[in-house]
Amino acid sequence: MNIHEYQSKEILKSYGVAVPKGKAAFSADEAVEVAKSLESPVVVVKAQIHAGGRGKAGGVKLATNLDEVKTYAEELLGKTLVTHQTGPEGKTVNRLLIEEASNIAKEYYLSFVIDRQTAQIVMMASSEGGVEIEKVAEKTPEKIFKEYIDPVVGLAPFQAMRMAYALEFPPAAIRKAATFMRQLYNVFIGKDCSQVEINPLVLTKEYDVIALDAKLNFDDSALFRHPELATLRDETEEDAKELRASKSGLNYVNLGGDVACMVNGAGLAMATVDIIKFYGGSPANFLDVGGSSTPETIAEAMQIMLDGGQAKGIFINIFGGIVKCDDIAKGIIDAAQIISGGAKSGMAKVLFAAAKVVSGKADKFPVPVVVRLEGTNVELGRQMLKDAAIENVMVAETMEGGAEKIVQLVKSNQ
Repeated sequence: MNIHEYQSKEILKSYGVAVPKGKAAFSADEAVEVAKSLESPVVVVKAQIHAGGRGKAGGVKLATNLDEVKTYAEELLGKTLVTHQTGPEGKTVNRLLIEEASNIAKEYYLSFVIDRQTAQIVMMASSEGGVEIEKVAEKTPEKIFKEYIDPVVGLAPFQAMRMAYALEFPPAAIRKAATFMRQLYNVFIGKDCSQVEINPLVLTKEYDVIALDAKLNFDDSALFRHPELATLRDETEEDAKELRASKSGLNYVNLGGDVACMVNGAGLAMATVDIIKFYGGSPANFLDVGGSSTPETIAEAMQIMLDGGQAKGIFINIFGGIVKCDDIAKGIIDAAQIISGGAKSGMAKVLFAAAKVVSGKADKFPVPVVVRLEGTNVELGRQMLKDAAIENVMVAETMEGGAEKIVQLVKSNQ
């Protein structure tokens, strides 16, 4: 789960992390009132969206008087901001952060993430702040420093001091920088974060160390321990399909392509995405239905993938262990009936089926669907799909054959 910058800074303040004085505003008039309360000669008007690169996209403005604050606020609110992270569709600005400007002497980068290879937390930092860390890693990797932290021990004082010296903070700010790092680590642990990123972390001309920007991501699996974070969720910033999937207990990530994938298990999902790419296709999504799926959740997953017309074909790749292949097949059949205009259950479903027999029309999907089933009740599942005779549904014997087939079908229909 992601939250806005102003929300992240409120959390940082609660842990003692230094941030500029500021407050969120949802209208131009409110922005002016916040600016008045700051009593700063220069304030920053910052668009609040869940994406980086706002400054380059015109989403960060310096205002030297209240008239400028109002002008910039009116300009930004309701604007579609397009950055390198939003994609060409951009994101609409519905809220702003109004905060005092900082007297910047130097900008740095600082973050905490989990390194799964070492099963440790890693603190990454660079003296090249205010720019994309990916570019620093590509062009000047020697300017990125790392400290690996044993989660049992935590961030040791000597590690924070070593990082501060590596970043070449001036002597007057070394201890402040080290303290900042330890406080930020406490946020990472205390809120079960998957990432904490400060870019830029700034050293002011008064030798203060401040988080000028802040990005906090939380481990969704740990949110039950933090009910207070649920109120910070901004559903308007989230992908509509991903939000719908999460409410149904499905793990969906939009990848932007046109070959939709439905699998059970994250490892199989990644392998499926890879094999679609191998055969020249463009994966539309990562969709893991999990090991306890019901026909109802399978039907919902099918509708999510088809919603909006992005998917030009669907590859269903299931290895039945806990989840049974016949349950997958039933979900596909139910989804076909729903999408064809039928009812889910009861007398209406019986009447609809009878009407189809009389009319000779079969259930169908609007795009080709290739199904590869293997594992528990596989023969039953395959037979159910064959007997249902759903138009546009094909059964593949192997993962490779299924991936190759769906890519061919999508390309032939373009």
